Amino acid sequence: MVNSEERQKLKEKFRSQLLKYVDQFNAAVSTEDGDWIVKGFIDIAKNIYTISVDTKVVSKIMELLLFPKICQFAEENKYKMVLCKEQNFYPDITFVDSMNNKFAVDVKSTYRKNGKEVNGMTLGAFTGYFRDRKSKKNITFPYDEYIGHFVLGIIYSRTDKHLDERKVYRLEDLKNITSVVKDFVFFVQEKYKIATDRPGSGNTKNIGSVVKIDELINGKGPFAKLGEDVFDDYWMFYLTKDMAKAVELKDSPYRNLREYMQYKKMRMK
Repeated sequence: MVNSEERQKLKEKFRSQLLKYVDQFNAAVSTEDGDWIVKGFIDIAKNIYTISVDTKVVSKIMELLLFPKICQFAEENKYKMVLCKEQNFYPDITFVDSMNNKFAVDVKSTYRKNGKEVNGMTLGAFTGYFRDRKSKKNITFPYDEYIGHFVLGIIYSRTDKHLDERKVYRLEDLKNITSVVKDFVFFVQEKYKIATDRPGSGNTKNIGSVVKIDELINGKGPFAKLGEDVFDDYWMFYLTKDMAKAVELKDSPYRNLREYMQYKKMRMK
């Protein structure tokens, strides 16, 4: 069991190692002009079908493109890679060093809404394994066994050109096919540093991320200065309206960081 100082050093070392591969990750997915190298799907008759800008489609293909480089990172830095068993398991990849220290990495991507903000991303569940840190359900190793929890983030722009997804191209048309996404920026941050105080989109019980590009790249979310312990405490006891109702509470104890701080002060009196 490592102490807090050793843990911090291990986290900083791992992040520093992964950051060195950012340029290689970018080169693996984009041309010199910044366009995505993927143009579409090809069949045995050499017909090319354009790709949708759907975020799930883009995200999955990005993972496939990056996988060889991620394997290279693991090999060159002497980490064992353990992939998640199922699609809904956390994390995407576990890296294990020679001393059996484990590092969780989720690959997340999101698109720019404008020059300063992105659409946002979800950062994993705040129920289940996040609360029961000895649990092995939907997680590769129990949450408590990880030294650090990281996000390998990808920010991209959607093309502003009109795309006709019904059009079928031939191989000789390859250079004329518009890439659906472009202008990639990669970053590596600890999960808590880019988390916000509200759930991600949809009805799933996932932690949401900050949406300002500067805050994502530089790890300047609201929990960054407060620390990982506050992040953990906030989300371990966060209740949605439905969750509060299920335990017969009139309302959630807190809905944001400001209310959380007030709530904790009240509890400490």
